[in-house]
Formats: sequence, structure tokens, C-alpha cells
Amino acid sequence: MDSAHDKERTLLEELKKHSSLIVAYSGGVDSAYLAYAAFKALGEQMLAVTALSASYSARDRQMAEACVERIHFPHEFITTDEVSNPDYRANNPNRCFFCKDELFNKLDELAARRGFAAVAYGVNLDDRGDWRPGQHAAKKHRVLTPLLDAGLTKADIRELARQAGLPVWDRPASACLASRIAYGLEVTPERLATIEKAEEGIRALGFQQFRVRHHGNLARLEVSSEELHRALDPEMAHKFVELLKSLGFTYVTLDLEGYRRGSLNAFSLASKS
Repeated sequence: MDSAHDKERTLLEELKKHSSLIVAYSGGVDSAYLAYAAFKALGEQMLAVTALSASYSARDRQMAEACVERIHFPHEFITTDEVSNPDYRANNPNRCFFCKDELFNKLDELAARRGFAAVAYGVNLDDRGDWRPGQHAAKKHRVLTPLLDAGLTKADIRELARQAGLPVWDRPASACLASRIAYGLEVTPERLATIEKAEEGIRALGFQQFRVRHHGNLARLEVSSEELHRALDPEMAHKFVELLKSLGFTYVTLDLEGYRRGSLNAFSLASKS
């Protein structure tokens, strides 16, 4: 089995085959490492692009900027408006397709206007299992998948990002704010803002890996198994209730299964069975 460094060498060799490249850069570890690798391979002929929208949190922006400041790769912000798309707002299980379709439309336009040869994003080998409509949008737009093609796993990427000095190497997995809203419940700027405030509040209480899932008048809090004992403390439970009710939720629940990726997918399937 190839080591992470063997895979990195393969990645860099493949990236060098492109005359220029735009990297879809959210500020998570995958896109940050891809931006770093593209900069290492192509220098100023790469551009990391971050899309700002109502579903992109201020914290995500801060983390994205931290890597740019550390590595100094070329970077720009653009604006996307997926929230104005009725298909996105409807929040069916294929919502992510419309978000990524909007993103890749904007990146394709930017590439054509500025003469970039291709667009890439940071999907990796471990991303193939969960339901990910955004990958269908990537295929539609023929977006490159360099990390996946090199066989890099999440663990590989974290270790290589650590060695590269990327400040997000150990950042917990993060997804857009809309991923917290239960399917079928309309995605609105107001609900996205509520989720952002809720998660900032939970983070201020000292929690690292968690999600606040929005189910209308009910907030369902998922906390990592390592932190669940703190969440179960009655005093902490009171703080959760106080915070989340102040943001407009009527009911507050703590999910005893803890944080896990794709839980809304499972919730949707269970509700239909």
C-alpha cells in the first residue's frame, strides 16, 4: 500500500500537468491541503477561490483566511447566491447539487474569463460512501478530483497538512450551515443565521465537535462521543436550553448517539420507513 508521501508525489506530478488551475477552497482541511499542493506544483498559476454566501459561516471564512496568511497562495473571494434558487431552498435530499452547481457555474465563468485551464475540488477517497449530490454537480462540470485520483484518505490528508504547517490540519469536519436543516424544511437566510449563532454559542461553552440540527421549533444537538459526558451534565443541559430557546427554538434535545456525519440522511430515511 502506498504511503501518504507516495500519494503526495503522485498528486504533485498530476497537478504539474495542468498549465493553470482554480481550486474550490472552503477552508476545510481537504481544500486547504489541495490549495497548498496546487501552489507547490504550479506556483502563481493556481488560484484558490472561496465562495461567500448565507450558508458559509464567519468562522469558516476566518479559517480559510488563516491558511492563506500562513502559506501565501493566490486567493480570492467570490459571491454565490444559491439561496435564491427555489430548488435549493426547498431542501430536498439533493439540495447540495444545486449549491455545488451554483459554485461550479461561477468557477467555470471565472476560469473562462481569466484563462485558467481547469477547476478542481477537494473530494477524497473517504468521501465516496455517504450520499453526496454535490459530487454529481462536480461531474456535470467536469471538475477535477486530484486528491481522490491520488488515493488520498482523510487520515493521509490530515497528516500531510500537519507536516505542511496548515493551521486547519486537525480541524473537525465542517459542512455548510444548510446541512444542519432537516430535509423538507425551507432553507432561509434567517434559519442559517440562527444555526450559526447557535453553534457559536455551543463552541463558546468549550465543545469542539458537534452540530446543531434544525428541525423547525426543535433543536437537536449532536456532540462527539468524547465530549458527551460534559453535555450530559445537568448544569450544562440548562445552558443548552437557555441558549437555544433564546434563539427561538421551543424544544431542545441532546442526541444520545452523538455527532456523526450524514445523520440527517439517516433521519430522512427513518421518517419514511
